[in-house]
Amino acid sequence: MDFYKKIGIVCRQIPAGRVATYGQIALLCEKPRNARQVGYALKNGLAGEGIPAYRVVNSQGILSGAVHFETYDMQKLLLEEEGIEVKFRQGMWYVDLKNYGWKNTMEDFYLLQGLFAGMTEGELER
Repeated sequence: MDFYKKIGIVCRQIPAGRVATYGQIALLCEKPRNARQVGYALKNGLAGEGIPAYRVVNSQGILSGAVHFETYDMQKLLLEEEGIEVKFRQGMWYVDLKNYGWKNTMEDFYLLQGLFAGMTEGELER
């Protein structure tokens, strides 16, 4: 499975009300040095349709995807709709990763490995 498809799979697993970092997505896709490529894939729609890209922030929790959305504040609004507190500091919007970061587990990792192998979530639950 190619890297871009893996990005789509991982992003769909980010729970509502949580955010993940570009680096975290790259690591879960087995390419820990490819955080920028994750951003590129999300910006250009290479990860597929219906990806909750607004749940992906940079390593400091800064909302860095404003250019990817219809309006500059759309990412902020979508996160707030999910109950995530977005704060403003030093000219940037950010999320507290300690409170809202996706703390993925080994169970999440094994689920992703199965999905990368082409299994459905229903098959993985058996």
